Amino acid sequence: MCGIVGTIGTGATTQILLKGLNRLEYRGYDSAGIYVNDQDGQDYLVKTVGKIAALEAAVGPQVQGRIGIAHTRWATHGQPSVANAHPQFSGSKRFYLVHNGVISNFTALKEQYLADQAFASQTDTEVIVQMIAHFVEAEAMTTLAAFQKTLSLLAGSYALLLVDREDPEVLYVAKNKSPLLIGLAAGYNVVTSDALATYDLTTDYLELRDGEMALVRASDVTILDQQGDTQGREPIEIKVEADAIGKGTYPTFMLKEIDEQPAVMRRISQHYLPVDQPIAIDPALIQHVAQADRLYFVAAGTSYHASLVGKRLFERYAQIPAEAGVASEFGYHWPLLSAKPFFIFLSQSGETADSRQVLVEAKRRGLPTLVITNVANSTLAREADYHLLLHAGPEIAVASTKAYTAQIAVEAVLAKAVGERRQLGAAQSFDLAGQLALAANAMDEITDNHQAWDQLAAEYLGSATDAFYLGRGIDYDVSLEAALKLKEISYVHTEGFAAGELKHGTIALIEPGVPVITFITEQATADHTRGNVQEVKARGGNVLVIASEACQQAGDQIVIPTLTDELMPLVTVVCGQLLAYYATLQRGLNVDQPRNLAKSVTVE
Repeated sequence: MCGIVGTIGTGATTQILLKGLNRLEYRGYDSAGIYVNDQDGQDYLVKTVGKIAALEAAVGPQVQGRIGIAHTRWATHGQPSVANAHPQFSGSKRFYLVHNGVISNFTALKEQYLADQAFASQTDTEVIVQMIAHFVEAEAMTTLAAFQKTLSLLAGSYALLLVDREDPEVLYVAKNKSPLLIGLAAGYNVVTSDALATYDLTTDYLELRDGEMALVRASDVTILDQQGDTQGREPIEIKVEADAIGKGTYPTFMLKEIDEQPAVMRRISQHYLPVDQPIAIDPALIQHVAQADRLYFVAAGTSYHASLVGKRLFERYAQIPAEAGVASEFGYHWPLLSAKPFFIFLSQSGETADSRQVLVEAKRRGLPTLVITNVANSTLAREADYHLLLHAGPEIAVASTKAYTAQIAVEAVLAKAVGERRQLGAAQSFDLAGQLALAANAMDEITDNHQAWDQLAAEYLGSATDAFYLGRGIDYDVSLEAALKLKEISYVHTEGFAAGELKHGTIALIEPGVPVITFITEQATADHTRGNVQEVKARGGNVLVIASEACQQAGDQIVIPTLTDELMPLVTVVCGQLLAYYATLQRGLNVDQPRNLAKSVTVE
């Protein structure tokens, strides 16, 4: 997710904007920009591609003012470029706007209202600011009225900050499905998409609700609903530590971490897949893996499920045979190894005792090892020959969410790098950066509507004591993870099964009302899985189908965007995470700290 910072009423505007952008840098971005106005007729717009350091270098000492907006952008509409970076501006250069989110009907709006307007960028954001200018300049509306009318026409998600250079005494703010906070500071105010950006300026924030807008001045804030009526709002206190280990405005860590997954995908892509450069992985590691004749994935729990996906990624794109083993079993039941084995360990914490036991034995045998983990200085990371970071940020909830999707993404990066090293066409043509961008956008779509998932959880899992997840191929792999999420936090007895195995015994457990959640994203087996769905329905099972766009049929309750088969778990698992989350919440249970479980399993 992109980052937004804005402020009004202080002479330290530029410093606040740049510091805020630096604190949001972890989100991943490809360009950045600021607009500053001194409220006396002088203003400045500075935009750059690349790191915030480039923006800081381009901001001269004269770029000062008392109102300003700033943004870090991850490209969705249009490639990374100065023209596509935010802030975007109107043709008259009267209005300046930053935007988080995606406007789904921007093309239709552009054709209807701006057919004769020249555009400087490829972004959906420019359509918003040009529409505001159109309503002010062509229809003689006030800025407020034009802002309100434009908002009423937008479909999609947005967090917006707008400055009118002819009235720089007010910052226009609005949100829908994208986070935005208004911070109340001493004699001035700030606006941000994440309190981490401004945690040293205030702990008092006003939280906008979806569909609301606000007029932010130096000394006051007015919040308006969609009808333009003023809304009362008490500030909430948000204390953010410098290391960002906090829930912010989220009620739980788990929900926050589910929602962070799009940003994690973008961050991984930014770190490991720099534009027009080689994959950013140690060439020695790539070469070592490329020389292996078999890969052995070792992990536990959620990480083991990510290993199952990793096996498929490496066999397809690196064409190296692979197998995945449960760490607690592998440690005492070693298989007959190949001639040139390579061991890959997955662990969110990097402290998993079962995995470390295998690592120690592998090193004793002189076998090469890699750890993929979220914690740079963890035990496993220190002791393995190589390590790759997930760059997922702190994961606090016991039930792992963003670490799973991060593990798959990093596995994909390494698989592609190894395949390219081996000069394999499948790897060379694999547009992984594009796929991760699509995955991030799909995750955004899924997490945008929490209420819908709350309702689905109530309908399918509300009173359930047992549940099943079904799928074939890669859908079977993610069924195991989705089932684990539900059982570990809601305490509903849940199992993930290969759909084709259902009639070989498990169908005996299907009785009227039993929830059976089925993933159908693999075109090669979709028809077979549909047949299993009919078998379940014939026995009274309460079936929820989650299908990809490529496999959808009439009656499917959930349809999600299509990615390459091996990366579909990045999207399907989010559905399982949200169903588990709301099923647990509805039971009044502790989502973040389920009974009998710990975040890091440090004993065998």
